Amino acid sequence: MRSVTVYCGSSTGSSPVYLEAAHDLGRALAQSGIALVYGGGGIGMMGALAAACLESGGQVTGVITRALMETESAKKDLADMRVVETMHERKRLMAELGEAFIALPGGFGTFEELFEAATWLQLEIHRKPVGLINAGGYYTHLLTFLRHSVAEGFIKAPHLDMIQVAENARDLLEKLNGYRHISVSKI
Repeated sequence: MRSVTVYCGSSTGSSPVYLEAAHDLGRALAQSGIALVYGGGGIGMMGALAAACLESGGQVTGVITRALMETESAKKDLADMRVVETMHERKRLMAELGEAFIALPGGFGTFEELFEAATWLQLEIHRKPVGLINAGGYYTHLLTFLRHSVAEGFIKAPHLDMIQVAENARDLLEKLNGYRHISVSKI
C-alpha cells in the first residue's frame, strides 16, 4: 500500500481521543512510508492528521473544492494541493489517488464518504480495502446498527466483514495490508 485516502471531520469533536487518533494515524502513515490523501483542510481532524503526517516526514496530498478553500481553511503548507470545482470531483480524485480508505471520526461528510467507499467495494467498482478507526468507541453504535441491518436482511454479513475495524492506526494499517478481496454476490 503506497497511499491511503483518509476521511475525517473538519471539527475536532468533543473528546481529545479523536484528535489523538488523527495524530497517531498521520504519524503511522509517515513512518510506514504510506502517502496520505485527504480533504485538504487545515482545521479540525483534517488539519491534525495532515500536520502529524508532515511533521513525521510524510507525503500529503490535499484535495479540496474552491468553495471550501475558505470554510475549511485549506492547509497552506502542502506541496501537493489539488483544487477542484465540485464535491463529486473531490471524492472521485480522492478515491483514485488512494490505494485504501480509512475513516476517522467525523460527521455527515465522513459517513457519506465511508459508505460510498464500502458500497463501491461491495459492487466491485474497486477492490481497495476499507477501514475505520473506532477511536474512543466513536463508531460502536454505527457498527451495532450495521449488524442490525445484516440481521434484518439488508446487508450481507460478508459485505459488512469487508470493512476492517480497529481501535488504533497501527492495527488498522496491519489489517488493510493483509486484506484480500473476496467476491460476494450482492444478490
